[in-house]
Amino acid sequence: MSSSTDPRPGRLVLATRNPHKVTELQAILTAEGLDLELVGADAFPEIPDVKETGVTFAENALLKARTLAHATALPAIADDSGLCVDILGGAPGIFSARWAGRHGDDKANLDLLLAQISDIAVEHRGAYFACAAALALPDGTERVAEGRLTGTLRHTPAGTGGFGYDPVLQPDGETRTCAELTPEEKNAISHRGRAFRALAPVVRDLLG
Repeated sequence: MSSSTDPRPGRLVLATRNPHKVTELQAILTAEGLDLELVGADAFPEIPDVKETGVTFAENALLKARTLAHATALPAIADDSGLCVDILGGAPGIFSARWAGRHGDDKANLDLLLAQISDIAVEHRGAYFACAAALALPDGTERVAEGRLTGTLRHTPAGTGGFGYDPVLQPDGETRTCAELTPEEKNAISHRGRAFRALAPVVRDLLG
């Protein structure tokens, strides 16, 4: 049993099986001075994935965090994020991960998106990454923070870093895509970084 002098960090569960997100969030929390052991949902293989039935990023993030906190009796955080394209009325939005029909097929999603806007001039290719980050505690306490990264969609992918739509979004003020940035550069400006940095003080206040 741990005590108030126990040097071990607190344990926090991230509601994802995506190792990229676990690594990315661990770096963000560490940079914010939070001494927490972050584990992904893979540490609890008996818990099924949560169906994302919400109609907003915030609703889906809360669904995932709430379910994992209840199932593990540990504080849980989750995010829901996606790409919102101006000319498509904000789509793919919450459907970003399954835009081409199969969840998590990054290449198919990217290829379909580029095909859909292939004839759109650069001045009309505005888009932004949006993220909602949610914290849920076993006692029912819940908090949400949000972040955005605005930019322009390239006609062709560039860069090998990141994942998802990173190779085609060029952030405002940048000459490179998100996939061409270093992990540190991306974390400093990313929608996920902004959302979780906004959530970090809440995590600190609630978890100590």
